[in-house]
Amino acid sequence: MQERSLKEKVKERYGKIALTGSSDCCCVPRECCSGDGSSNNSNGHSVIELAKLIGYDSEEIASIPETSVLGVGCGVPPKFADIKEGEIVVDLGAGAGIDVFLSANKVGKSGKVIGIDMTDEMLEKASKNAKDNGYTNVEFRKGDIENSIPVEDNAVDLVISNCVINLTIDKLSAFKEIYRILKNNGGRIVISDLVTDKDIDKDSVDAEKWCSCIDGALTKKNYLDTIRKAGFKNVEVLEEKTYLKEQEDNSIKDPARKISSLIIKAVKD
Repeated sequence: MQERSLKEKVKERYGKIALTGSSDCCCVPRECCSGDGSSNNSNGHSVIELAKLIGYDSEEIASIPETSVLGVGCGVPPKFADIKEGEIVVDLGAGAGIDVFLSANKVGKSGKVIGIDMTDEMLEKASKNAKDNGYTNVEFRKGDIENSIPVEDNAVDLVISNCVINLTIDKLSAFKEIYRILKNNGGRIVISDLVTDKDIDKDSVDAEKWCSCIDGALTKKNYLDTIRKAGFKNVEVLEEKTYLKEQEDNSIKDPARKISSLIIKAVKD
Protein backbone atom coordinates (compact mmCIF):
# COMPACT_ATOMS: atom_id res chain seq x y z
CA MET A 1 0.00 0.00 0.00
CA GLN A 2 1.29 3.47 -0.85
CA GLU A 3 2.70 5.52 2.03
CA ARG A 4 0.29 8.40 1.45
CA SER A 5 -2.68 6.04 1.59
CA LEU A 6 -1.51 4.58 4.90
CA LYS A 7 -1.02 8.02 6.43
CA GLU A 8 -4.45 9.18 5.28
CA LYS A 9 -5.99 6.02 6.73
CA VAL A 10 -4.34 6.73 10.09
CA LYS A 11 -5.65 10.31 10.07
CA GLU A 12 -9.13 9.10 9.19
CA ARG A 13 -9.15 6.45 11.93
CA TYR A 14 -7.94 8.76 14.69
CA GLY A 15 -10.15 11.60 13.55
CA LYS A 16 -13.09 9.24 13.97
CA ILE A 17 -11.93 8.31 17.47
CA ALA A 18 -11.83 12.00 18.42
CA LEU A 19 -15.37 12.54 17.18
CA THR A 20 -16.94 9.37 18.57
CA GLY A 21 -14.88 8.78 21.71
CA SER A 22 -14.60 5.09 20.72
CA SER A 23 -11.13 3.56 20.71
CA ASP A 24 -12.01 0.93 18.09
CA CYS A 25 -9.00 -0.98 19.40
CA CYS A 26 -6.21 1.30 18.25
CA CYS A 27 -3.32 0.09 20.36
CA VAL A 28 -5.29 -1.20 23.32
CA PRO A 29 -4.38 -4.21 25.45
CA ARG A 30 -4.82 -7.79 24.37
CA GLU A 31 -7.61 -8.26 26.95
CA CYS A 32 -9.81 -6.09 24.73
CA CYS A 33 -8.74 -7.28 21.29
CA SER A 34 -9.09 -10.32 19.15
CA GLY A 35 -5.99 -11.74 17.51
CA ASP A 36 -6.33 -9.48 14.47
CA GLY A 37 -6.46 -6.32 16.58
CA SER A 38 -10.17 -5.74 16.08
CA SER A 39 -12.31 -4.11 18.74
CA ASN A 40 -13.93 -6.02 21.54
CA ASN A 41 -15.59 -2.96 23.01
CA SER A 42 -18.96 -4.64 22.47
CA ASN A 43 -18.14 -6.61 25.61
CA GLY A 44 -18.77 -3.42 27.55
CA HIS A 45 -15.32 -1.94 28.13
CA SER A 46 -15.52 1.81 28.68
CA VAL A 47 -12.62 4.05 27.69
CA ILE A 48 -11.85 4.49 31.40
CA GLU A 49 -11.63 0.72 31.84
CA LEU A 50 -9.42 0.47 28.76
CA ALA A 51 -7.13 3.17 30.16
CA LYS A 52 -6.76 1.21 33.39
CA LEU A 53 -5.91 -1.94 31.42
CA ILE A 54 -3.22 0.03 29.60
CA GLY A 55 -1.68 1.01 32.94
CA TYR A 56 -3.26 4.29 34.06
CA ASP A 57 -4.55 4.25 37.62
CA SER A 58 -7.77 5.71 38.95
CA GLU A 59 -6.04 8.59 40.75
CA GLU A 60 -4.26 9.69 37.58
CA ILE A 61 -7.43 9.54 35.53
CA ALA A 62 -9.33 11.54 38.15
CA SER A 63 -6.68 14.30 38.05
CA ILE A 64 -7.21 15.17 34.36
CA PRO A 65 -10.14 16.02 32.07
CA GLU A 66 -12.24 12.90 31.59
CA THR A 67 -12.75 13.72 27.91
CA SER A 68 -8.99 13.46 27.34
CA VAL A 69 -9.21 9.71 28.04
CA LEU A 70 -9.87 7.77 24.83
CA GLY A 71 -8.71 4.30 25.85
CA VAL A 72 -5.84 4.17 23.38
CA GLY A 73 -2.13 3.53 23.89
CA CYS A 74 0.09 0.69 25.03
CA GLY A 75 1.70 2.13 28.15
CA VAL A 76 1.97 5.16 30.40
CA PRO A 77 5.18 7.09 29.55
CA PRO A 78 4.73 9.83 32.20
CA LYS A 79 5.00 7.15 34.92
CA PHE A 80 8.54 6.31 33.83
CA ALA A 81 9.78 9.76 32.80
CA ASP A 82 10.69 11.30 36.17
CA ILE A 83 9.14 14.58 35.07
CA LYS A 84 10.34 17.56 37.10
CA GLU A 85 8.80 20.91 37.86
CA GLY A 86 9.76 23.54 35.30
CA GLU A 87 10.60 21.12 32.49
CA ILE A 88 9.52 21.51 28.87
CA VAL A 89 7.85 18.34 27.60
CA VAL A 90 6.60 17.39 24.14
CA ASP A 91 4.04 14.62 23.62
CA LEU A 92 4.03 13.22 20.09
CA GLY A 93 0.65 12.00 18.90
CA ALA A 94 -1.02 13.69 21.84
CA GLY A 95 -4.57 12.75 20.89
CA ALA A 96 -7.12 14.32 23.23
CA GLY A 97 -4.35 15.14 25.70
CA ILE A 98 -4.26 12.43 28.36
CA ASP A 99 -0.45 12.34 28.71
CA VAL A 100 -0.17 16.08 28.12
CA PHE A 101 -2.39 16.83 31.11
CA LEU A 102 -0.69 14.23 33.31
CA SER A 103 2.67 15.81 32.44
CA ALA A 104 1.32 19.33 32.92
CA ASN A 105 0.36 18.46 36.48
CA LYS A 106 3.98 17.50 37.11
CA VAL A 107 5.83 20.38 35.40
CA GLY A 108 3.68 22.96 37.17
CA LYS A 109 3.17 26.58 36.21
CA SER A 110 6.87 27.11 35.59
CA GLY A 111 6.96 24.32 32.99
CA LYS A 112 5.22 23.69 29.71
CA VAL A 113 3.84 20.72 27.78
CA ILE A 114 3.36 20.81 24.02
CA GLY A 115 1.11 18.22 22.41
CA ILE A 116 1.71 17.43 18.74
CA ASP A 117 -0.87 15.72 16.53
CA MET A 118 -1.60 15.59 12.80
CA THR A 119 -5.35 15.13 13.20
CA ASP A 120 -7.49 18.27 13.23
CA GLU A 121 -10.27 16.60 15.19
CA MET A 122 -7.87 15.52 17.95
CA LEU A 123 -6.30 18.98 18.14
CA GLU A 124 -9.71 20.61 18.46
CA LYS A 125 -10.77 18.19 21.20
CA ALA A 126 -7.49 18.55 23.11
CA SER A 127 -7.51 22.36 22.91
CA LYS A 128 -11.10 22.44 24.17
CA ASN A 129 -10.13 20.15 27.05
CA ALA A 130 -7.32 22.53 28.01
CA LYS A 131 -9.49 25.64 27.79
CA ASP A 132 -12.48 24.16 29.59
CA ASN A 133 -10.30 22.92 32.45
CA GLY A 134 -8.12 26.00 32.91
CA TYR A 135 -4.75 24.60 31.81
CA THR A 136 -2.39 27.49 31.11
CA ASN A 137 0.84 25.49 30.77
CA VAL A 138 -0.15 23.39 27.75
CA GLU A 139 -0.28 24.03 24.03
CA PHE A 140 -1.35 21.89 21.09
CA ARG A 141 0.25 22.15 17.66
CA LYS A 142 -0.37 20.43 14.34
CA GLY A 143 2.57 18.50 12.95
CA ASP A 144 3.77 15.43 11.10
CA ILE A 145 6.35 13.91 13.44
CA GLU A 146 8.34 12.13 10.75
CA ASN A 147 8.74 15.23 8.59
CA SER A 148 8.82 18.36 10.71
CA ILE A 149 7.93 18.58 14.39
CA PRO A 150 6.85 22.22 14.98
CA VAL A 151 9.36 22.85 17.78
CA GLU A 152 12.72 24.67 17.69
CA ASP A 153 16.09 22.90 17.82
CA ASN A 154 17.53 21.97 21.23
CA ALA A 155 14.46 23.28 23.08
CA VAL A 156 12.94 20.37 24.98
CA ASP A 157 13.87 18.47 28.15
CA LEU A 158 11.71 15.43 27.45
CA VAL A 159 9.79 13.85 24.58
CA ILE A 160 7.13 11.27 25.35
CA SER A 161 4.97 9.25 22.98
CA ASN A 162 2.38 6.53 23.51
CA CYS A 163 2.12 3.95 20.72
CA VAL A 164 2.40 6.56 17.96
CA ILE A 165 5.84 6.27 16.36
CA ASN A 166 4.71 2.76 15.46
CA LEU A 167 2.16 4.38 13.12
CA THR A 168 4.75 6.38 11.17
CA ILE A 169 6.06 5.20 7.82
CA ASP A 170 9.66 6.40 8.26
CA LYS A 171 10.55 5.73 11.88
CA LEU A 172 14.20 6.79 11.50
CA SER A 173 13.10 10.23 10.30
CA ALA A 174 10.75 10.49 13.27
CA PHE A 175 13.53 9.72 15.74
CA LYS A 176 15.88 12.17 14.00
CA GLU A 177 13.24 14.87 14.39
CA ILE A 178 12.91 14.00 18.07
CA TYR A 179 16.68 14.17 18.46
CA ARG A 180 16.69 17.63 16.82
CA ILE A 181 14.23 19.21 19.24
CA LEU A 182 15.75 17.77 22.43
CA LYS A 183 18.24 19.78 24.44
CA ASN A 184 21.89 18.80 24.16
CA ASN A 185 23.58 17.05 27.06
CA GLY A 186 20.69 15.22 28.64
CA GLY A 187 17.50 15.72 26.67
CA ARG A 188 15.65 12.42 26.88
CA ILE A 189 12.87 10.32 25.43
CA VAL A 190 10.55 7.98 27.28
CA ILE A 191 8.22 6.27 24.85
CA SER A 192 5.76 3.42 24.83
CA ASP A 193 5.40 1.39 21.64
CA LEU A 194 4.71 -2.02 20.19
CA VAL A 195 7.23 -4.36 18.60
CA THR A 196 6.86 -7.73 16.91
CA ASP A 197 8.90 -10.91 16.93
CA LYS A 198 9.25 -10.86 13.14
CA ASP A 199 9.13 -8.30 10.36
CA ILE A 200 6.14 -8.28 8.03
CA ASP A 201 6.53 -8.45 4.27
CA LYS A 202 5.78 -4.93 3.00
CA ASP A 203 3.60 -6.40 0.25
CA SER A 204 1.40 -7.95 2.94
CA VAL A 205 0.65 -4.74 4.87
CA ASP A 206 -2.99 -4.36 5.86
CA ALA A 207 -4.17 -0.77 6.41
CA GLU A 208 -6.51 -1.71 9.26
CA LYS A 209 -3.77 -3.61 11.10
CA TRP A 210 -1.39 -0.69 10.50
CA CYS A 211 -3.88 1.67 12.13
CA SER A 212 -4.15 -0.76 15.06
CA CYS A 213 -0.37 -0.59 15.55
CA ILE A 214 0.22 -4.13 14.29
CA ASP A 215 1.54 -4.08 10.72
CA GLY A 216 3.68 -1.00 11.36
CA ALA A 217 5.57 -2.73 14.17
CA LEU A 218 9.31 -3.38 13.85
CA THR A 219 11.14 -6.14 15.64
CA LYS A 220 12.54 -5.15 19.01
CA LYS A 221 16.10 -5.21 17.66
CA ASN A 222 15.25 -3.07 14.63
CA TYR A 223 13.29 -0.60 16.77
CA LEU A 224 16.12 -0.09 19.26
CA ASP A 225 18.70 0.06 16.44
CA THR A 226 16.62 2.77 14.75
CA ILE A 227 16.76 4.89 17.92
CA ARG A 228 20.55 4.47 18.04
CA LYS A 229 20.91 5.34 14.35
CA ALA A 230 19.13 8.63 15.06
CA GLY A 231 21.97 9.49 17.45
CA PHE A 232 20.61 8.51 20.85
CA LYS A 233 22.74 6.97 23.58
CA ASN A 234 21.97 4.81 26.62
CA VAL A 235 18.99 3.17 24.95
CA GLU A 236 17.29 0.94 27.49
CA VAL A 237 14.05 -0.98 27.85
CA LEU A 238 12.36 -0.06 31.13
CA GLU A 239 9.42 -2.43 30.78
CA GLU A 240 8.45 -5.20 28.38
CA LYS A 241 5.30 -7.30 28.31
CA THR A 242 3.35 -9.41 25.85
CA TYR A 243 0.53 -7.43 24.30
CA LEU A 244 -1.21 -9.85 22.01
CA LYS A 245 -0.58 -12.82 19.75
CA GLU A 246 -2.23 -13.02 16.40
CA GLN A 247 -4.50 -15.94 15.73
CA GLU A 248 -3.03 -18.67 13.58
CA ASP A 249 -4.18 -18.60 9.96
CA ASN A 250 -3.78 -21.94 8.24
CA SER A 251 -4.41 -20.36 4.86
CA ILE A 252 -1.04 -18.60 4.91
CA LYS A 253 2.46 -19.92 5.38
CA ASP A 254 3.66 -17.32 7.86
CA PRO A 255 3.07 -18.17 11.53
CA ALA A 256 1.29 -15.75 13.85
CA ARG A 257 3.27 -12.85 15.22
CA LYS A 258 3.66 -12.04 18.89
CA ILE A 259 3.28 -8.34 19.67
CA SER A 260 4.99 -6.91 22.76
CA SER A 261 4.79 -3.48 24.37
CA LEU A 262 7.94 -1.69 25.45
CA ILE A 263 8.72 1.37 27.52
CA ILE A 264 12.00 2.76 26.19
CA LYS A 265 14.28 5.48 27.49
CA ALA A 266 17.18 7.07 25.60
CA VAL A 267 19.32 10.20 25.97
CA LYS A 268 20.74 12.86 23.67
CA ASP A 269 24.39 13.68 24.37
